[in-house]
Amino acid sequence: MDTWLNEVQKHPALYVLCCSVTFRILHRFLQTVPSPGTVDTDPWRTWKWRNLSVSLVHSLLTGIWAVTCVIQHPVMVHEIHSTYTPSAYMLVVVSSGYFIQDAGDIIFSGYAKASWEFLLHHVMVIWCFLYAVFTHQYVAGAVVALFVEVNSVFLHTRLLLKLAKVAHESFIYTVNKLLNVVTYVTFRLGAQFYLTWYLIYHYSTLDHALYFLITMMLMNIMILIYFYRLLRTDFFNKRHPHNSGRKFAED
Repeated sequence: MDTWLNEVQKHPALYVLCCSVTFRILHRFLQTVPSPGTVDTDPWRTWKWRNLSVSLVHSLLTGIWAVTCVIQHPVMVHEIHSTYTPSAYMLVVVSSGYFIQDAGDIIFSGYAKASWEFLLHHVMVIWCFLYAVFTHQYVAGAVVALFVEVNSVFLHTRLLLKLAKVAHESFIYTVNKLLNVVTYVTFRLGAQFYLTWYLIYHYSTLDHALYFLITMMLMNIMILIYFYRLLRTDFFNKRHPHNSGRKFAED
């Protein structure tokens, strides 16, 4: 395992690139998979469906992977700056490749303006993850941050259901929205706020703590705004209007 890890760490950019290409191949493959008729009628909906499908695969993979890494090596939660395992390092490499691929997909698809929030989020994640990949510091922090992908499974499923125009009152949408809000609080808000607290508490002993703290604070603002939108749309909006396709990028 150590030999394999050393090989990856000798050429991190190459392995990140390979992961990006792999996710891009998955994106191309999903174009051959039939999608709902409500999606095929609009170019933006079609692109968003493929994009979210790749994101869902990434969330299923990395969410479970991140939790497994921490279960196997719990000390990473308490030493996010210096501790990691070969599996944890590879997880961050794979996820870096995904976020680079997804940012490129948003930009080159021509929908960057409609998806600027996702793009901004990706830029911040990429800079933090690549720092971990190339310096071997904060790898455990990146793994803890990937706990949010457990919630992303339900967030992406929610948007896919909305794109497919599944009724808000349907059983599948109701179950998903409940799991979504529970995992949002536990895995997304919990992970983000824990990392923020860790950076503040250990500020004087951490390298580049200010840069990471600023990034975390910006992300915290974004996820709290999105959480408000989520609650407003799924739990306090009684009219359930048929929004235009690009409203899905917001709610």
